[in-house]
This record gives sequence, C-alpha cells and structure tokens, in this order.
Amino acid sequence: MIWDSEGVIFACMAWELLGDFNATMVEALAICSHVWVEDPEIAWIDGQVENIKGNEVEVQTFDGKKTYTGSILIAINPFQRLPDLYDVHMMEQYKGAPFGKLSPHVFAIADVAYREMMNEGKSNSILVSGESGAGKTETTKMLMQYLAYLGGRKGAEGRTVEQQVLESNPVLEAFGNAKTVRNNNSSRFGKFVEIQFDKRGKISGAAIRTYLLERSRVCQISDPERNYHCFYLLCAAPQEEIEKYKLGHPKTFHYLNQSNCYELVEVSDAHDYLATRKAMDVVGISQKEQDAIFRVVAAILHLGNVEFSKGEEIDSSVLKNDKSKFHLQTAAELLMCNPNALEDALLKRVMVTPEEVIKRSLDPDGALVSRDGLAKTLYSRLFDWLVDKINFSIGQDSNSKCLIGVLDIYGFESFETNRNLEGLLLFLMRPGRSTHETFSEKLYQTFKSHKRFIKPKLARTDFAIAHYAGEVQYQSNQFLDKNKDYVVPEHQDLLTASKCPFVAALFPPLPEEMTKSSNKSSKFSSIGSRFKLQLQQLMETLNSTEPHYIRCVKPNNIFKPAIFENANVMHQLRCGGVLEAIRISCSGYPTHKTFYEFLRRFGLLAPEVLVGDIDEKDACKKILEKMGLAGAEIGKTKVFLRAGQMADLDARRTLKLGDAAKKIQAKIRSHIDRKHFVVVHNATLFMQSVCRGTIARKFYEYLRRESASLKIQTNVRGHLGRKSYIKLKYAVIVLQTGMRAMAALNKIRKQGKTATVIQAHWRGHRAILYYKKTVKAIVVIQCGWRGMVARRELRKLKMAARETDALQEAKDKLEKQVEKLTLQLQIERRLRADLEDAKGQEIIKLKQSLEAMQNKVGETNALPLKDREAAHISIEEASSISKETRVPVEDTEKIEALTSEVEKLKNLLQSEKQRADDLERQYAEALQSGEVKRQKLEETERRVHQLQESLNRMIYNMSGQFSELKMILCASSNSSSASGFIARDLDDDTSASSDTTSTDSDFTFPAPASTPENFSSFNTGAFQLIVQDLSAAEVSGTENWEGDREGAFDDFF
Repeated sequence: MIWDSEGVIFACMAWELLGDFNATMVEALAICSHVWVEDPEIAWIDGQVENIKGNEVEVQTFDGKKTYTGSILIAINPFQRLPDLYDVHMMEQYKGAPFGKLSPHVFAIADVAYREMMNEGKSNSILVSGESGAGKTETTKMLMQYLAYLGGRKGAEGRTVEQQVLESNPVLEAFGNAKTVRNNNSSRFGKFVEIQFDKRGKISGAAIRTYLLERSRVCQISDPERNYHCFYLLCAAPQEEIEKYKLGHPKTFHYLNQSNCYELVEVSDAHDYLATRKAMDVVGISQKEQDAIFRVVAAILHLGNVEFSKGEEIDSSVLKNDKSKFHLQTAAELLMCNPNALEDALLKRVMVTPEEVIKRSLDPDGALVSRDGLAKTLYSRLFDWLVDKINFSIGQDSNSKCLIGVLDIYGFESFETNRNLEGLLLFLMRPGRSTHETFSEKLYQTFKSHKRFIKPKLARTDFAIAHYAGEVQYQSNQFLDKNKDYVVPEHQDLLTASKCPFVAALFPPLPEEMTKSSNKSSKFSSIGSRFKLQLQQLMETLNSTEPHYIRCVKPNNIFKPAIFENANVMHQLRCGGVLEAIRISCSGYPTHKTFYEFLRRFGLLAPEVLVGDIDEKDACKKILEKMGLAGAEIGKTKVFLRAGQMADLDARRTLKLGDAAKKIQAKIRSHIDRKHFVVVHNATLFMQSVCRGTIARKFYEYLRRESASLKIQTNVRGHLGRKSYIKLKYAVIVLQTGMRAMAALNKIRKQGKTATVIQAHWRGHRAILYYKKTVKAIVVIQCGWRGMVARRELRKLKMAARETDALQEAKDKLEKQVEKLTLQLQIERRLRADLEDAKGQEIIKLKQSLEAMQNKVGETNALPLKDREAAHISIEEASSISKETRVPVEDTEKIEALTSEVEKLKNLLQSEKQRADDLERQYAEALQSGEVKRQKLEETERRVHQLQESLNRMIYNMSGQFSELKMILCASSNSSSASGFIARDLDDDTSASSDTTSTDSDFTFPAPASTPENFSSFNTGAFQLIVQDLSAAEVSGTENWEGDREGAFDDFF
C-alpha cells in the first residue's frame, strides 16, 4: 500500500477516461486547472492549464511533482513488508507538514484529518475502500498507528487504544472474514472505527461499528470460496473440543461442503483457533462465554445437516432420516433448548388471525428456508454480540465532542455472475410471494423508463444497472431467497426460552407493541431493507464528518510484488470511482462550502468585509473578488470553487496566518525582550547599589585597619625600646658585678693560701672515712647473703629427705599389701580347689545314693507286683469258697509305704539337685570374683612396679642433690664470723619465701631473696670486691660453720 519508487501515485491513469482534448473536454477546462498529460516516455505528466485557444490547450508541465487526485489518495498494495515507510521517523516528518508538500502518504491524510479536527472542532472521517486483497485492513492499521502517535494517550492497562483495537482484529477476522475468489482473508462486513478525542486532542476512547455483514454466506457459498473462518477453526480444534461439540471434518457439514476448498495454503486452522482463543482472552471474553460462542457455532453447523422430506399430509414435511434427527438433537443440546420445540419451529408456522390461531406445516423447501433463516439469525446476533463486547473492552468516551472515523468497507466488484443483492439497493421493492421470473417482470415494468436500468436483449430474468463505474449485469436467480432474512417469531420464542443464558441474551424478548402490532414490516424485514437502514445510518455518520478518501488498489491477482496489470488497475480505479471523481472535478466544482464555513475559514483574507452587519453572501463575493478567483460561483447557500481554487485559498490563508503569526511573534518577542530588559535593568541597579555599598565598607575597613596599624606600630616600637634599654642596663650591671668580683678575688688570692691547705686535708680525711665504712658494709652484706643462700638450700634438702622417707614408707606399705593380696589369692585358689574336690566327691556320693535309691525303688515296685499277683490268685481261689470273706490289706499298706518312701526319695533327689545347682552357681560366682581379684592384683602389681621405678628415679635424683648440698655446706663453712648475725636476721625473712616456694615443686630450688635496698647504690669497685671475696670463700671447708656463725658479727662491732 505504497507508491512506486518515484513517488508518483497511480491516479494519473484516470485521464484515460477523458481521451483526447475534444471540444467537450476543452469546455470543461479552465485556466489554472490541474491536468494530466500523456507522454510517450514518462507515460503521464502533471501540469497546469496556461491558455485555451479553441480546441488547443496549452499546458505547463511540472516534471517530477507529486500530487493527489483531488483529496483522494491512491494506495498500491506492494505485497511485501516496507517498514521504513511507516516507522516513527516517517511519522515525525509528516506531523504538521502542509498537505501536498511531502510525498503522498496515508500519514498525510491522517494528519490533515487530525489538524482539521483540532482547528475547526469538527469530526473527520477517512474512507478506505478497495476490492479484496487491496490492503484496506493494513491501511486502516497504519492510520490508527499515526492517530495514536498524535493522540499519545495510554489505555487503562498501559496499552494504547490503537493496540486494543488491533488486538480485537483476530476475533473479528475469525467471525467476519472468509476466503473469496480474489482474497483468502476478505472482510465480509464494513468496519467503521471511531477514534474519540478530548479537548486537548488526546485519545479518550474508541468504538467499532460494523455494517452490512454478509449473512447469506453462512448458508450459501460457491466454489472455490469458503464460509467464515470460525467454522473451519472449530473443526480443527483439539480432539476434546471436537468430541465435546460432536464435530468432524468440514466436508461432513452441508454449510461447508458446498465448496471443495476446506484449507488455505500456508495457513493452519488449528494454530489460528488457539490464536483466536487467546485474542478472546485479551479482549475480555471469559472462558464460559467462549464456550457458549463455540456452542452456537457448532449448533449452526449441525443445523445445516438437518434435511427434510415430504410428510404424510399435503404441504407438510418431516425429518428425512436418523442422521437429520441426530443433528437436530445435537443442535438442541448445544443451544440448550427443547428438541421437539426446535423441530416444530423448523417445520411449522403459527398464523394469528382475529378469530383464531392457526398452525400450519411447511413443505420441505419452506423448512429449508426456515432452517437457513435460523442459522443466519444466530450467526448475525453472535457477531453483533462480539462487536459490543469488544467495544466494552476498549472503552468509549461519551463526553467526546470530536472523533476521527476510519471506514474499512468492501468496494465495488463486478464478476461474471453477479447476484449481490447489496448492489441493488436502488431498486428495493416488496416482491411479495412472487418467483424470480415474476420479480424480473415486475422490475421490467416498474423501471423500464429509468436511466440507470437496462434490460438486456433476449433476457427473461437478467437485468443491468448503469453504475458510475459502468454497466453491471445481474441474474435474479436466488434474489428472493437471499432477501428472505427475518426473525421468525417461533425462532425468537424458542431461543428466548433457552436454558443457556448466553443464547437467551442473544434473543431478548420483543416489546409488547412489537408483538401486538399488526404491521408486518415491524416483524419482517428483508436483507435489502436492513442494508438500506444500515447504509442510511452510515451515511448520516459520514455526513456529520469531513470526509477524506483512500482508494486501495491491488496491482495484480497473483499477489507478487513489482508486477502491475494495467487492465486490472484501471478496472479498480473505475470501480472505485476515482475516474468519476476526476471527471466531476474537471467538469464542475469539486469543492463547495457554506457561506458560514467559507467566512469562518477565509474571512481573515479580507477582514474589512466582516466589519459591521453585512450579508454573508455579499461578504463571500467580496472575498472572491479580492482574491481574484475566476470561475468560482456563488450559490444560494454555498460557495462553489473549481479544482485548485480551494488549495489556492488555503495557501493564501496559510500565508496570511504566517504573516499574522510573524507579527504576533514580533510583538511577543519585543514584549518579552522589553520585559527582560526591565528585569535586567532593575537587577543592574540593584547590583550596582550592592557593589557600591560593598566597596564603601571595604574602604572603611581599610582606613580602620590603617589607623589600628599605626597605633600598634607605636606601641611595639615603644615596647622594643624599653626592652632594649632594660637589657642594656642589666648587661651593664652584670659587667660591673663581674669586675668588682674579679677585683675582690684577686685581693683574696693574694691574702690567703691557708684555707686551701686546710680544705685539702679535710677532704682527704673525709674520703678515707667513707672508704672504710663502705668496705665494712660490703663484708657484712656478703656474709649475710651467703648465709641466707645456705639456709635456703639446707631447708630444701631437709624437705627432700622427709619426702624420701615418706616414699620409702609408702613403698613398704605397698609391698606389704602386695604380699597380703598374693597370699589371699593363693588362699582363694586353694579354697577353690578344695571346693571343687568337695563338690566332685559330693556329686559322686549323690550319684551313688541315687543309684541305690533307684535300685531300691525297682525292687520295691517289683515286690508289690508279685504280692499283688499272688493276692489276685488267692482272691480268685477264695471267691469260689465265699464271697463275704475279707481281703487282707497288708499288701496294700506295704505298697503305700513303699510309695511314700519313693516320694521321699524323689524329694531328696530334688533337693540334692537344687543343692548341686546352688554349688554350681556359687562356683561360677567364685570364678568371676577370682577373675576380678586377679585383674585387681595385676593392676596392683603394675602400680607397685611403677612406684618402684619412680622411687628409684627419686633416690637417684636425691643422691645428686645431697652431693650438691655437701659442696654448698663446705663452701659456706669458711664464711666470716660477722655473717652469723646478719644471717640470723635474714633467716626469718627468707624462710617464709622458701617455704612457699618449696611447695611448688619437690625437685626445684627457690629463687634467691631480693637484693637489699641500698645494694644498688654501691659503686662498681665495691661490687668487684664482693665477687672476689665470694670466690675466695668457696674453697674453705664446712667444719667450723656453726661456730663461725656465732661470732661473725661480734668481730665487726
């Protein structure tokens, strides 16, 4: 739907209608008219009429200029995607651009419509027409994209209105599109999309209006066309859906098998079914409603398979076979109505007369018409419901005052066989109960003198209509059948009573005045009358808007790019009315405006004519005269302009507005500049005053600081002078003092040397005394320290000796305990052996006694048996003598005695067994106890061995300590007698520390006592003396240590 590579639109072919410039054409032309001139190299060139001389016309051509055919835009379907021509960058170029300045484009038409709506406050409409496959739907999408770009308002869910409308396209295409001879996806209805705007020019809502749905396609299709897509989509649904609706292949249904085309090339009906389901979810159709929709679609298919045959009565019919009964039953189940009621609604009619209600039967043909009428009504109501649902989902603005409507409607098409009743709206009439032959005769008689009606020769049922595009011949076959499309009351009552809420909502009850009215036109309306009503409504809507036209052209019938079929294109231009529009534009006044509209739009070109109370007609005439428009005419209520004059006025108006805008801009800019100057001037004065004040304050501060600096300099100079004077004075005094002292010292030096000699002797004596005292103190300290160390070592040796004795005693105790345990173990073993021997002897004795008892019991048992046998024999012998003789009981008593003795033996045996068990248990306990004791003994032996090893190590260590102690004692016995007293005093101090430290470890010596307090004051010479004295004392013995300790300090004192 774009132009060719040069950008020249194909409306140039329209001049073929005019042919050569003959006299008639010349009369239709005027100077300054825009025309197209044929050129053998460039084909057609646009130009402007410069001069007319008889039949000769001088035309000034404009090579390469792009133009429009009046206000009609011709769009060629390129059959390929060209996204660069419709992206945002292209929208920005056409936004606000003057019409005709840029190359022809759908965006230019949309922009003009939007600007007129905003400037004049009037609704506009864009009519997109063309035959199937010309690209009307795509053009409509692009128009909505550009309007959404200009409107720029988002929907409630973040989607633009244009997006919401486009999202509804899959649903409308599924239920409103079908395959035709020329297009696989042809829209079989007209669509008028209203884009609603608010006062600011923002999109506030939208609505979709549908017109002229091809209802007859539901029941009648021709090869190779198809029915509406939804029927085939449902047949290709998933298997569970097919089983649910009892469907099958499309060829099994009468409404689909009238054509041999069931599938489309490169199209998957199963995929489109899922896409349609998804689109239904997007537009807000619930799953329950979707199920009801497809139930209705499936019911229509089943209704088409219901066939009828003649009944027993005249003009009656019945269901043809069981197959028809099955489909009728299935349709009733899907519609949720009574099957018997559905059958009666198809086979019978009720006639209401003033006297009675008559129910009559229909013949098979009438039943078929009734069946098809029900199917078409169901589908039409379903389609209307879908449109209402989509409009509700998109949302409408009831307060909107302006809108831009985009009409997408199928155009004029002429086939070899034309039976479209929609094209015969001019000759709508009530055919009554006639046939197509009688209907044709009635047409011949009624319109024989009409200039548009033509009767072909030798034709009985055909006729021709002289359309603006040419003559089209029609065949009246099936005209009457297609026209019979009304809601039968029986169908209305049947579906209103449906148990399915969705179906019942499609057929709401009729108002009472409709049911009681006797006017048949209120009950029965044909397709023609309904189409006429819809066209009237559409025309009323279009007449209330400013129209703009886009004619879509299909360049070829093979749907391939870069191929142009001239005859086909010319045929489309002719059928689209483009050539007729050019002819009318060239021969008349294509543009006309009412006086009010003309003055409102172009009054600014001559504002002086609008001053005062002036007639609108005179004002329009003065404006035309002032503008110098030759050929324009003034009518009774309108101004008629020739081709190009409206564009000229618009150009002048734009120029005038541009000049006015420039003046306004100049005034505004001068006002803004003056305002800016005043603001800058006031700001400058304020800044100057602030700067002057700042400068004055800074100068004052400078003067103040200068005065202060002078005062500071004065005081500093005075202070420095005073300080210099005092320093000089002090130096002089010191110098005087030194001079005087020097003089006195010289005098003293001369007078006395005796004092020096005395001082020297005295200092020497004092040094000798100090040396002697120091030596004595060192000796005392050495003795005390040695004694303290010796006592500490002795104390440790004593404690070690005590611990050795304790270990020896523990060892002795352990040895005794081991011996005791060993002895006890031997005793236990001996007792165990004795116990086992006694137990064995006892067991032997028990066994022997048991055997003896068993022998005795055996003998005892044998003896009573013998006695009993003897007694029995004697009893038998005595029984023969006398039965009253008493039987001796001695044997019985013996037996009893033996039995009791046996029992005693058994008890004794049981007790012996119990005793043996007890002995065995005790033996086991003894064994267990012995094992425990053995383990304890082994543990004790191990511990004794460890103690022995520890004791040996300790004795070994103590032997080394004893040797060291002996050496220390020998060394300390030679110390001087003076250390005894100090050692005695220090012993009490060191004993506590040695006692505390000795508890830490049995095998370590305590640290030496702390150094005396005055020890650090000794000089190095004294310390060397102490070391030498200690080293000398180490070689002396320990024989007289005790005696020397007593008198050591006596010699010192």
